[in-house]
Amino acid sequence: MSISGTPRYQLEAGKPYPLGAHFDGSGVNFAVFSAHAWEIELCLFDAHGRRERQRLALPECTDEIWHGYLPDAQPGLVYGYRAHGPYDPLKGHRFNPHKLLIDPYARQLLGSVQWNDAVFGYRVKHSKADLTMDRRDSAALVPKCVVAGELFDWGERGRPSTAWTDTVIYEAHVKGLSMMRHDIAQPLRGTCGALADPRFMEHLHRIGVTSIELLPVHAFLQDHFLVERGLRNYWGYNTLAYFAPEQAYLPEGHPNDLRRAIRELQANGFEVILDVVYNHTAEGNELGPTLSWRGLDNASYYRLMPGEERYYINDTGCGNTVNLSHPRVLQMVTDSLRYWAESYRIDGFRFDLGVTLGREGTGFDPGSGFFDALLQDPVLSRLKLISEPWDSGPDGYQLGNHPPGFAEWNDRFRDTVRRFWKGEPGMRPDLAARLSGSADLFDRRFRRPWASVNYLASHDGFTAYDLVCYDGKHNEDNGDNNGDGHSENHSRNWGAEGPSRDRRINATRERVLRSMLASVFLANGTPMLLAGDEMGNSQRGNNNAYCQDNEISWLDWSHLEMPTGRDLAQFVSRLTHLRRHHPSLRMARFQDSNEELVPGVKRMQWYDLDGSVMSDDAWEFGEGRVLGLRRACRLEDGTVELSLVLVNGSEGDVEFRLPDSPCQWQRVLDTAGVRAVPSAVQAEHVPLCAHALVLLLACVEEEE
Repeated sequence: MSISGTPRYQLEAGKPYPLGAHFDGSGVNFAVFSAHAWEIELCLFDAHGRRERQRLALPECTDEIWHGYLPDAQPGLVYGYRAHGPYDPLKGHRFNPHKLLIDPYARQLLGSVQWNDAVFGYRVKHSKADLTMDRRDSAALVPKCVVAGELFDWGERGRPSTAWTDTVIYEAHVKGLSMMRHDIAQPLRGTCGALADPRFMEHLHRIGVTSIELLPVHAFLQDHFLVERGLRNYWGYNTLAYFAPEQAYLPEGHPNDLRRAIRELQANGFEVILDVVYNHTAEGNELGPTLSWRGLDNASYYRLMPGEERYYINDTGCGNTVNLSHPRVLQMVTDSLRYWAESYRIDGFRFDLGVTLGREGTGFDPGSGFFDALLQDPVLSRLKLISEPWDSGPDGYQLGNHPPGFAEWNDRFRDTVRRFWKGEPGMRPDLAARLSGSADLFDRRFRRPWASVNYLASHDGFTAYDLVCYDGKHNEDNGDNNGDGHSENHSRNWGAEGPSRDRRINATRERVLRSMLASVFLANGTPMLLAGDEMGNSQRGNNNAYCQDNEISWLDWSHLEMPTGRDLAQFVSRLTHLRRHHPSLRMARFQDSNEELVPGVKRMQWYDLDGSVMSDDAWEFGEGRVLGLRRACRLEDGTVELSLVLVNGSEGDVEFRLPDSPCQWQRVLDTAGVRAVPSAVQAEHVPLCAHALVLLLACVEEEE
């Protein structure tokens, strides 16, 4: 098909590799996978993506890769695909050449989806629903692909390459970080350009962060039902293109804006980790739009119900599941990861619903093709790999069952810390397991304590401050009558629902919050902090703010101008400082807890309120809410460092009798107060306020 306009192109055969659109200095090679198409057409558009100028059938298909070469084509060329093949949903095929399709390997997008019935491959209002083809053209309503130029000067500095044992993760949203930073120029607010602002990086340095984990930056879709409600997909877990950054985050509209931000963060010592969503796509279930993969080869890209291929396996709870058992689909995911690792120099990835990625036909498999592909890859295997170890499918909870080389979000840690400091009975045994690195979950196959990512709060759920202010969720603004989001948050409002002017209530809240945060940073494992928790940021009780692209979700930096927020940030700085400078607070290996480093001092020991070693009866005593953890490690100079963490989750103050130790203890942290001046402990007993944690440190010289 020829459409009037210039220039005119003629396709040559080209090559079936690499997949995507690649400029070689003389022209552009196009290659796209489809096992079941009859024909693939390359559609060329004007520079604004408004007018389709030319359609060219890709002239060759090699090993199910359709390809062609455009001589003289340049970066900036705007294009899309149309795929011809069977429209037979009952057999899993949904080809519709009337729908313009995004290249799965597109590295830059132009425009956004405009919701209209024409973006669906079927006749929306027909009685047979998705069994009937829609013949309206969708080109004016969907994003176009742009051939990207990839030149970028990274400078001479390499990656920070922070050791896992030294890592402190800061989970953040690109837009939410800066929308309420009034000291940042308006055009940069909400964009990746603000990530490189010196004042933001100084804040990260001050609170001791080493790695910033960004919520999805892949291009994503604004869900139809949210648009109808006047809301927006804020989090971004609805991927539209796995190689292209989200346009809304680019201040100048060019991918190099994101590269510049990453370059500056890394130059200042910060790793950049991306939260990535390869488990499902934005196309949803059988009634979703046809935007890319569905129209190119639905039966290959997605897991379909055996015998009922009209429908999708929905292990993700998001309508569809990407079929990583297919070699070309697995290749797409690993190519995408490698592209971000090399072209954007990303330091690691957090995999949303990581269990889905490890599913084969028989269910979750720690030896799945996905895990094997990453762990043998010379680029990806060297990065930080973090899994969310659950999904909504059968046997979807797999915490601790991922292969060596992966860290995992530890929700057992999250819930245990919340429940203990809330005051629930019977929590001491589980708290002990979590503080010691969750060895019951991770001490296998030579994994290390860093495999446990310990956190109090994440983007999904209450903020840390809201945990001590609300008994229940308040998601009314989401439009689902407060029916969405988790109901079991293990939170406690301590006497009033929401903000309070009662000094007693606020003092208790602040103490409990400090104690919970201290539990995260003084535990073995990798601590993760939700952005804003260091200054008491609130989401007004909303524990599912995925659709709140407004002040509910954005960080309110004015907290740092108030005593409470400023003091909390200083407290977090103190925690990271202690962790960084005292190896006994972040043990690097699972080792024999009973090994004596000096006579009478085991590597790890638990104590009861009276200073006695915890007995079986003590562990089984459900009303016990006081516990001591002593850890010992040998330093490089031969001395043995001791740390003693004392916790009091009860409603009253207590006196903790110190266990026998050959040392002089220094009290360095007490969550009962904002600031703790290190002081020598002279008495046999240490006072522990209600809902408080105390940290003692000491050193023992090696005996001759």
